[in-house]
Amino acid sequence: MIDFQPTVPQTEKAVLVGIITPDVTEAQVNEYLNELAFLAETAGAQAVKTFVQKLPHPDPRTMIGKGKLEEIKHYLEGKDISIVIFDEELSGTQITNIEKILGVKTIDRTDLILDIFAKRARTARAKTQVELAQYQYLLPRLKGMWTHLGRHGGGIGTRGPGETEIETDRRLVKDKIALLRKRLKEIEKQAQLQRKERSGYIRVALVGYTNAGKSTLMNALSKSEVFAENKLFATLDTTTRKVVYQQTPFLLSDTVGFIRKLPHHLVESFKSTLDEVRESDILLHVVDISHPHYEEQIEVVNRTLQELGALEKPTLLVFNKMDLYEQQHFDPYLPAEICQELLQQLKAEWEQRTHGHAIFISATEKRNLDELRQKLWEHIVALYRQRYPYQTEFFTA
Repeated sequence: MIDFQPTVPQTEKAVLVGIITPDVTEAQVNEYLNELAFLAETAGAQAVKTFVQKLPHPDPRTMIGKGKLEEIKHYLEGKDISIVIFDEELSGTQITNIEKILGVKTIDRTDLILDIFAKRARTARAKTQVELAQYQYLLPRLKGMWTHLGRHGGGIGTRGPGETEIETDRRLVKDKIALLRKRLKEIEKQAQLQRKERSGYIRVALVGYTNAGKSTLMNALSKSEVFAENKLFATLDTTTRKVVYQQTPFLLSDTVGFIRKLPHHLVESFKSTLDEVRESDILLHVVDISHPHYEEQIEVVNRTLQELGALEKPTLLVFNKMDLYEQQHFDPYLPAEICQELLQQLKAEWEQRTHGHAIFISATEKRNLDELRQKLWEHIVALYRQRYPYQTEFFTA
């Protein structure tokens, strides 16, 4: 049976590869590669070089064509680089063909994300979810990844046990997937019981792109210590805290961050964890406004919420990291009144676009948190009055 080990050891140097197709611009690919470099850093690798190939469509055998691979191979010669990471998802055959040419380990974005999740999983639930996603990722690639072990040609010595071995591995992987799904169902039953015990409270879920600052905001609002770090996917397991504001109790949950090209198997495996999002009453969609492409990140999160059936829930758009945004966009010699005018224009634009459901904060500096609490409290009280009209005195100041 395959034993999954961390794909990227510490201090490993990596080359990143992206592809420009008619559907993707060069600027977008460069942004994707910047994010891929951050993913590699989170996994413990340093990206030292990026290569981009422009093609009408991906090459079915090598993704980027032999010419570009030879260019990468020439760059790798004599250098201490042991891994090449593609931003696009590779098939088992493509991985085998690329590794034959380059002579170094080759993985794709999905494999890298799975590796990060495997490293960060702490609870039995998260570990089971990640392991299930890993085996689901592996299953369709077994044949392609076995080709380098097969024997080509005809005659004596070519009818080896390769196919039998492949079928054995397929069966073992399928059995493992079935076992993990069964185990996950048992874990989910326990989680459902816990959620039922909390059913008398209004539930608020923090959602957003990975590294938007959800855990930092969770700590600020709940006065608890949830793990927060400037790395992707710092939070995997949903953390729920009871919060009381103006005598009004509610449950606040921090959830795993979303990301573009989030592996489908991972979304499927983590859907039980994301039940906190589906079953919540209010969403706080946290946005890193200091990111140059924060609007695209908002769209990615909204698409994921739509996939989860949670896009239509009452939502407050929380623009976080305003301190970083101001550092990036305002010259220190710019008059304060002009800075304020520009900020007011930004806020007015999003107030209009969200029909008043936007707020601008800095969770690290605890800036504007009182206004956020007040807006959230008003939504929560309105829901309590609607659901528990005879108990309103217990939920209002």
